[in-house]
Amino acid sequence: MDIRHFRYFLAVARQGNFTRAAEQLGIAPPTLTRQIQDMENELGTRLFVRQTREVSLTEAGAALLIEAEATVRQFEFAQQNAQRAGRGDIGHIELGYVASAVYSELLQKQVQGFTGQYPDVSLNVRESPMASLPSMILEGRFDLGYIRCPMALPDGVDSVRLSDEGFVLALPDGSWLNRVAAITCAHLQNENFILPEQVNGTLQVATEGGFVPRLGAQPGGLVAVIALVSLGQGVAVVPASVVGHVSLPSVVYRQIKDCKASSWLALIHRRFEKSPAVLRYVERIKQSG
Repeated sequence: MDIRHFRYFLAVARQGNFTRAAEQLGIAPPTLTRQIQDMENELGTRLFVRQTREVSLTEAGAALLIEAEATVRQFEFAQQNAQRAGRGDIGHIELGYVASAVYSELLQKQVQGFTGQYPDVSLNVRESPMASLPSMILEGRFDLGYIRCPMALPDGVDSVRLSDEGFVLALPDGSWLNRVAAITCAHLQNENFILPEQVNGTLQVATEGGFVPRLGAQPGGLVAVIALVSLGQGVAVVPASVVGHVSLPSVVYRQIKDCKASSWLALIHRRFEKSPAVLRYVERIKQSG
């Protein structure tokens, strides 16, 4: 017996008539009769009491009815789940991000938009050091990652460019620079730079100012960077989205008047991704622009 036999059995049990059941199933009545007889022969017992126009369940048929209904429901559920998984409507995604993706509010917007559309795809979202995110995606420890570019990516990892933004200067409130009406890149030539994970802004400011930067600590995430600034350890060139989101005592944010440096957030993923759910996420981000 297979699932087809259970469906035939249920149709006859519900209709109480072979002809009506056959019409419902879209098969010929003799074919349905033969399939039910095959079931009875396989089970070694009668399932229906045949009368002139109607049929009713035997005791064995009544016992089978409950299990047959549960079996068909479970089979259909399994079928639907497999189809939904194949479409990417269900599944699981491991997603890593750098803090500035949160400060820009891009991460919240895109994750909430995706989960609103695909509520049965579970996302495990974790902050991760930016330097290790691409390799962790390549190794399968993450499926997707939000990083700040420009950044060299390993072969096998691709990126989707997202929002661009400029940089601002984080400096101690007691710095002499706060007495300067308009800070330029050249003003920073004698400063000690605390380095965020994305050092491109610092290096570009130094290039535009015509000096070799004096590099200090690189403590990790942006909060750790701003914390060192608040302790008077130096200044930091940080993404503009930090302003209004990371506020620590003794820290002031200022524009750098002639700074043309910029960076952008990017979604990174495996080039030859197989997971339908992950592919669905990437495609949605691409389409949303």
